Amino acid sequence: MFKRLALAASLAFAAVPAAAQPFHFVALGDMPYTLPGDYAKFDRLIGAINATKPAFSVHIGDIKSGSTLCSDEIFQKVLDQFATFEQPLLYTPGDNEWTDCHRRNNGAMDPLERLAKLRTMFFPDPTASLGRTKLAVESQSRSMADKFAKFVENQRWSHNGVMFATVHVVGSNNNFEPRPGAAEEYLERNAANLAWIDDTFARARAAGSKAVVLSWQAQTLDVTTPYGVMPLASGFIDTVEAVARHAKDYPGPVLVIHGDEHEFQIGVLKDSKLKPIPNVVRLEVFGAAQVQAVKVLVDPDSPGVFGFVPLMLRENGRY
Repeated sequence: MFKRLALAASLAFAAVPAAAQPFHFVALGDMPYTLPGDYAKFDRLIGAINATKPAFSVHIGDIKSGSTLCSDEIFQKVLDQFATFEQPLLYTPGDNEWTDCHRRNNGAMDPLERLAKLRTMFFPDPTASLGRTKLAVESQSRSMADKFAKFVENQRWSHNGVMFATVHVVGSNNNFEPRPGAAEEYLERNAANLAWIDDTFARARAAGSKAVVLSWQAQTLDVTTPYGVMPLASGFIDTVEAVARHAKDYPGPVLVIHGDEHEFQIGVLKDSKLKPIPNVVRLEVFGAAQVQAVKVLVDPDSPGVFGFVPLMLRENGRY
């Protein structure tokens, strides 16, 4: 099995064919939140996603609310639901499942211990996706093992001429917070993220990819929001500037998918000076009270490449 995955991974980064076939994938996140009621809603949504037969789905993190326990049991419940996705599922962590776990109503737990637990539980094989059907992926923990061996969650794959990558960027100022050990963790992960973004664009150029898709959890538009005693939104500046630097002269469109604010939006990604970054489209997924998803249509040979259709269930509430 692992040999087949390795072979598939090597083929995934082969030269892009002249005409790449259209496909769709599903983006979702910030769910399940209200427990236990959202578990049934999430199950229904997964069933609807399975019925559309996407190439894969991407969950951008926050598998619990910011005011529930960061327990192994809650992690396992969502992991069990993740296992019911028929097609491959990619996941990147959110702040609610680790950076915010120090809160009393989260169990006053150690965020770094929770992060280590997430990596163990959700990324047992960093070279394969979650879901019943496995997708071979490249993991930063393997391709950059000399410096970034712990970052199993940063994954990359290519599909029909489009390059995809998850990048571990989270809310709560990306964990650049005035708590013991937080800033040190941020600096290490930020360096890994920047290297991963740089390498992803380099790989996309080398492969002739028609577009690049980056998925992370944080809403980075709050680059002017004060956070404790740290500089203004300092945890996001490097990320948005890295995207801006590469998108400036990348020959195809760039799509950034995120959550955090729980409001379905299609718009622009702004840099640290609050100016729109050219060539970048921003998709914010539904979440929290709206247990819904977004179907992303991809036509690699069309000028804009991407289209967006809400995937919504009336049974899951108002929208």
